[in-house]
Amino acid sequence: MMDLKRNISKEEIGHLPPFVFSGEVVVVEDASEAERIAEFLQECPYLGFDTETRPAFRKGESYRVGLLQLASLERVYLFRLNKCGWGVALRNLLSDPKVIKIGVGIRDDLRNLKKLGDFAPASFVDLQEYVIRFGIEDKSFSKLMAIIFRVRISKRQRTSNWEAPVLNEGQIRYAATDAWGALKMYLRLSVGD
Repeated sequence: MMDLKRNISKEEIGHLPPFVFSGEVVVVEDASEAERIAEFLQECPYLGFDTETRPAFRKGESYRVGLLQLASLERVYLFRLNKCGWGVALRNLLSDPKVIKIGVGIRDDLRNLKKLGDFAPASFVDLQEYVIRFGIEDKSFSKLMAIIFRVRISKRQRTSNWEAPVLNEGQIRYAATDAWGALKMYLRLSVGD
């Protein structure tokens, strides 16, 4: 079993090297492409998972999930749900018990996706629960990445507009990092990869 810290301070994180996913990212805006990629991803044993929603700054204001991130080891797919829709193949993928989907704090993500169209989530692993067996107490994405990989993650893009006509490079890299990081943390903890 790996020797991991239970907690990490903001000061400690500030001294770590920054990390952002630099691999291939595919931004999906077309419904037929989304369906084709979702079917392809059903062949992956593990996928990193996250969603992004345009932030609401006024009381009573809310938005639908604008972005679904799914990461394989080779690349990250960003499904712009406000453009490509919430098709059957995506719902089937997230309901497939053979594909393990890993994320951090996923309860709200799944609840908000169900608002787009019902599905039965299967084989999801929430790292906030999974890391308990390793004695880790700090469970935010940033702190988990710092504890497990000794890197610093910027959360600057979190409150940006995920329904913008075009996602900027900062948004793309931020979104990809979240999904890919979740996958890599799980693999490091479960199989030492």
